Amino acid sequence: MSASHRVLDADLDAALRALLGADGDAVAALDSVSEVGGGSISRTLVVRGGQRRWFVKLNDASLAAMFAAEADGLAALAACPALRVPGVCGHGVCGRKAFLVLEHLPLAPLRGQAPGAAAGRALAALHRITGSQYGWPHDNFIGRSPQYNAVQPTWPLFFARQRLLPQLAMAKRHGQPARLIAGGERLVDALPALFVDHQPQASLLHGDLWSGNAALDEKDRLALFDPAVYWGDRETDLAMSELFGGFPDSFHAAYRDAWPLADGSAQRRLLYQLYHVLNHLNLFGGGYLQQAERMIGRLLADIGG
Repeated sequence: MSASHRVLDADLDAALRALLGADGDAVAALDSVSEVGGGSISRTLVVRGGQRRWFVKLNDASLAAMFAAEADGLAALAACPALRVPGVCGHGVCGRKAFLVLEHLPLAPLRGQAPGAAAGRALAALHRITGSQYGWPHDNFIGRSPQYNAVQPTWPLFFARQRLLPQLAMAKRHGQPARLIAGGERLVDALPALFVDHQPQASLLHGDLWSGNAALDEKDRLALFDPAVYWGDRETDLAMSELFGGFPDSFHAAYRDAWPLADGSAQRRLLYQLYHVLNHLNLFGGGYLQQAERMIGRLLADIGG
């Protein structure tokens, strides 16, 4: 029995070899398959065949759409030459398993003054790729949660209908307190007040830009992965990057130097972070309830809602 069969069943081993062969990487055998950490949603592996290596994600077959959306997002990000994005070799279903096969990248943490500054400029270059509408051709995922991307005529309507309201509806189904839902709905009604003087371009966004989804490649270029892409306000990516930390100060300074933010960005940052805190509440519960309530209360106080 080959080393790969101790981790993969025979059918999945054959499916991966067939996929890699169709992609131009003829592989007689998968010499080794190693489990790697860092995958909180999917099982993650590094697969070696000859001198080549690939990064493989596995999950239940019912989640095949999640891998298809990830592949689509990576292809979109690859349109920015300032970034390093893992190439998509393919995805599919084998038996009860869905799989996604990516180019394996040598990655290092996003640290250091010069690499951090270069990464900030690279993100600004991504955001300069713009679309004509807010949204995306199809829905995708934010973590394990569905992320809705139906095109809306204005950015406040998009953020209300496709971001906040679905998360509030999910929180209601999960039995979160009525005061949270009511406060969130009041905020949605008052949302236009935050955008009187702010009509952002529809930038190409990573969509889930926390430090676990960013790194440096072997040439110290910004590498991005695990996207939740859509066209929207570039400040949403920056807000997420600041929610949990992990990006060096030089990253934020260089981004703002390359493309300064408009007035009112601090208030909007809190709003954009609320979306991710609500999603974490829906996924993990716990202390995110109080954090979400505080954020809604602060935003309502700021706009007199």
